[in-house]
Amino acid sequence: MFLRGSRAVRRQWRICQGLNRTVESQVRVSLARGFQSTRNLQVVKPVLLADIGEGIVECEIIQWFVEPNARVEEFSPLCEVQSDKASVEITSRFSGVVKKLYYEAGEMAKVGKPFVDIDIQGGASQEDLNTLTAPEPATEGTSEPLNRNSLSQPPQEQSSGDKKSTSPTQDEPTPQSSPVKKGKHASLATPAVRHLSKELNIDITEIDGTGKDGRVLKEDIYKFVERRNSPTQPAQQPTSPFPGAATPPDTDKQVETTVQLTNTQHQMFKTMTRSLSIPHFLYADEVDFSRLHELRRRLNKTAAQSATGGEATKLTYLPFIIKAVSVALYQYPIINARVDVDEQTSRPALVHRSQHNIGVAMDTPSGLLVPVIRNVGARSVAGVAAELARLQAAAAVGRLSPQDLSGGTVTVSNIGNVGGSYVSPVIVDSQVAILGIGRVRAVPAFDEQDRVVKRHVCHFSWSADHRVVDGATMARAGDVVRRLVEEPDSMILHLR
Repeated sequence: MFLRGSRAVRRQWRICQGLNRTVESQVRVSLARGFQSTRNLQVVKPVLLADIGEGIVECEIIQWFVEPNARVEEFSPLCEVQSDKASVEITSRFSGVVKKLYYEAGEMAKVGKPFVDIDIQGGASQEDLNTLTAPEPATEGTSEPLNRNSLSQPPQEQSSGDKKSTSPTQDEPTPQSSPVKKGKHASLATPAVRHLSKELNIDITEIDGTGKDGRVLKEDIYKFVERRNSPTQPAQQPTSPFPGAATPPDTDKQVETTVQLTNTQHQMFKTMTRSLSIPHFLYADEVDFSRLHELRRRLNKTAAQSATGGEATKLTYLPFIIKAVSVALYQYPIINARVDVDEQTSRPALVHRSQHNIGVAMDTPSGLLVPVIRNVGARSVAGVAAELARLQAAAAVGRLSPQDLSGGTVTVSNIGNVGGSYVSPVIVDSQVAILGIGRVRAVPAFDEQDRVVKRHVCHFSWSADHRVVDGATMARAGDVVRRLVEEPDSMILHLR
């Protein structure tokens, strides 16, 4: 009996030992999982900078709309970036709390790399956020490595605020309200203004903006430079074309200053370098604008009397020219094609394109840009004019999207709007032709009865890729455009 009892006790003791080992191993596994729960759950989501098209690999952070510990919703704007061609607003993919900004305003962000961290558990407490995202125990430690100062408060204000907290004077905190507004709205300046401030080596947050909502304008920068240089510069300094440039010293040595290219200039450098591989040939012709001048005058008079919100109230020559080019492309589709070289066989081929997406070269505050009017063949002259007005307005404020700047098949460059009668335009590498337009000027000419009459004439200059377009084809296509512009009433027959 006692033997059986001792065996039962030993059996129970072995079972208890086995249970203890099982429980101990489970506790170890659970503890290990608990310490790594942040990584497995992936509460903090790094947001990658998406590809915004045209092979862009990096872009400049123009301004942030959020700051660390700020609550964001899905599709709410996070920041504005400036690529080689345009500025784009980046929106949030998640709803939650911003944990980390990888870049400061003005720095270059890499496409495909994280630029902000968002905690998708937006309702978590601050203690939980610190435990999940940062090893530092301090509350400010989560944002210090990335945003050392609050976006709503410039660095000068924080340092001065710390000093004034120890001062017995009580009347000095009142002037601190103006820098807060100034630093906040200075970041809303357009890319052209920000580039100007960088070229002149000026901190834009130090400038009092006079634009809407405190935005900094170019005039504000020029006035700031004038005040800064007033002790050493003469009074007539602002009359210079570059008010921020210092007067060079009178010396015998040549002084060279290195200035980095802007994003737009860098893109133009790469594009024109690729264009060097294209053998150009130039074809020029004189076009009589007299009838188009009269038709445009009558249409503008009618449009002024019955203008609607969706149409351009004033027509220029350019919409008629763009429409005439589209009509010529139907007869000579090779002008609308592009050259494609097979990477394996190195055999070239022509790729014909159905839509006429005509790019228009524009002189903008940030430099030369070529926005695209899509599917011109399906638009009327008024429709072309309305889209052209939209692109011009967006380009003036730096709000062109990547879609506005991509997909062109032929380019029109109106150099006459700036000045000059003749031009030799350069072909873009994805196209085979470009049209340069000189200024319209009044000249004396002979009519059919040999009488001297007043004519409005303009010179058209075509550049074509001589690898695939021969001179006769370009001359015939250019002649179609010339006849349509000289007889604008016949353009009605080609409207779709």
